[in-house]
Amino acid sequence: MLILTCPCCHVTAEETEFHAGGEAHLTRVGPGGAEDAFESYLFMRQNPKGVHLERWRHVYGCGKWFHLARDTATLKVFGAYSAQTTEPPDHIRAAIRDQHPDWQWHGAS
Repeated sequence: MLILTCPCCHVTAEETEFHAGGEAHLTRVGPGGAEDAFESYLFMRQNPKGVHLERWRHVYGCGKWFHLARDTATLKVFGAYSAQTTEPPDHIRAAIRDQHPDWQWHGAS
């Protein structure tokens, strides 16, 4: 069971109070986008064993979306941050690199 802290309302609770929303930092394809790009946006997701940046929603709390960095193999949570950010904050990156020195941020996909 994951214990998560919402960065919006600062409530700490079990993962059952939240809802996972998939991979974070995806770039949406606009109306004029190519079919291949739209297909990739809809169906092609990273599913790494290790560090993963995800979207979560505090369903039974403030209702806001946020991003979470965690290790999918160990379930270690590195931290949560606002969904309005375009990349993980420096303190989250540092926490990840403490455990995974070779990890690199690859930008929005």
